[in-house]
Amino acid sequence: MKNPYIPIKARIEKIVMETEDRNIKSFDLAIVDVDKAKSFQFVPGQFAELSITGKGEAPFGIASSPTENGILKFSINKAGLFTTALHNMEEGQTIGIRGPLGNYYPVKELEGKNVVIVSGGFAFTTLRSLIIYMLQPENRPKYKDITVIYGARRPGMLLYRDELAAWAKRPDIKMHVTVDAADNGWSGKVGFVPAITREVAPSADNAGALVCGPPVMIKYTIPVLKELGFLPDNIILSLEMRMKCGIGMCGRCNIGGKYVCKDGPVFTLAQLSQMPDEY
Repeated sequence: MKNPYIPIKARIEKIVMETEDRNIKSFDLAIVDVDKAKSFQFVPGQFAELSITGKGEAPFGIASSPTENGILKFSINKAGLFTTALHNMEEGQTIGIRGPLGNYYPVKELEGKNVVIVSGGFAFTTLRSLIIYMLQPENRPKYKDITVIYGARRPGMLLYRDELAAWAKRPDIKMHVTVDAADNGWSGKVGFVPAITREVAPSADNAGALVCGPPVMIKYTIPVLKELGFLPDNIILSLEMRMKCGIGMCGRCNIGGKYVCKDGPVFTLAQLSQMPDEY
């Protein structure tokens, strides 16, 4: 039986600086062993544990889509010992990875429905995975209207800016990108994500809303979605609370009898309403 604690080796193929404050980098990884790479099958919304010998490990949402063969993308905020060590690594070096872990966005259940994506800051990572997946030519006909509302504090803090611009030009996805505060070169929307969601007013008819962002954004976005008619079963959230081991053994991420890493990180609002208010 495979030991779930033992990581496999992955090579850093590409590093991209995402934000102007230089605190978020995207790492494109390739699993070194060909057979293990083929067996690493994931669905948008899942995460993996990355590790560096002598520095530890930490969980991160997978930002790439399973349709982007051979590459696993992780966008990582420099915030502590491990993430600083990772930011100091270079292309060609290797790190450990174990996964995929957790549950995932309900891509099958969303087929035939309108999809509304609401996100803020660097929590957009797993939603990038979902967008890439849904826009894949063989998948796009499975979904109806796709509406994206994504915001950051300022333009230089937006992730995947080239992709945001490319998606904005497509006729099969509605992009609403906003910032809390504009600079001289910004011509897009200005306002907090909940307010822009209310302004855009995506229809709740035959629709699912997927929300991932800072806790304060989620707190004020959920009432807006309810006002628009989204039911708790159709509001889908992704949590990243206190995850450590990734397999429900350490107990750090429990909410009542549930574990964010094993039972989540994706929950509907209806599921969360049955759990202690700890998230």
